[in-house]
Amino acid sequence: MSKPASPRPRGSRDLWLDAALDLLVSSGIDAVKIMPLARAVDQTRTGFYWYFKDLGALHDAMVETWEARNTGQIQARCEAPAQTVNTALFNLMDCWLAPALFDARLDLAIRNWARNDTTLAARLDAADNARIAAVHNMFLRFGYSREQADVRSLTVIYTQVGYISMEVEEDPVARLNRVPHYVEMFSGQPPTQAEITEFMARHTSG
Repeated sequence: MSKPASPRPRGSRDLWLDAALDLLVSSGIDAVKIMPLARAVDQTRTGFYWYFKDLGALHDAMVETWEARNTGQIQARCEAPAQTVNTALFNLMDCWLAPALFDARLDLAIRNWARNDTTLAARLDAADNARIAAVHNMFLRFGYSREQADVRSLTVIYTQVGYISMEVEEDPVARLNRVPHYVEMFSGQPPTQAEITEFMARHTSG
């Protein structure tokens, strides 16, 4: 008597969406098709339509997820309570070191996709502007002039966009040790040892 087949895992919207994002990151938007996704999640093609009207609806959900994960996290970190501007900057720099807060590979994939999609390019511009505005407002909160907040916020965001676009590979320890120097460059003020110690503890504990 043959062994019964293993039950097909139950699908979910997030299962399909996560698979689509993985394909986008690994192979680009042209690889995000229904049949490859169905194989990736071990579902039937018709299962896709329980959660998405069509491929365009999936694309919209992918972009919305990217906006929430990356732009949303930058905004949240900039608005987090902080006693000093350097503490606020360290909060923001957590994003660049913790993939759970900011997915750099997804950001690059979205930027590559936007090169051939004018609608997405406009949303990318809006996202970058929202990130810059969040950092700008953070500097204003700590007494910087609008002109200084403008230049410093552009420097912060464009530095990170450069890291992403150039796909910079750094030794993790070396990058972590550079962060206090970046913070000093961005704020114009050297961080205290207490601020550095608190930040380092978040990334070296365990």
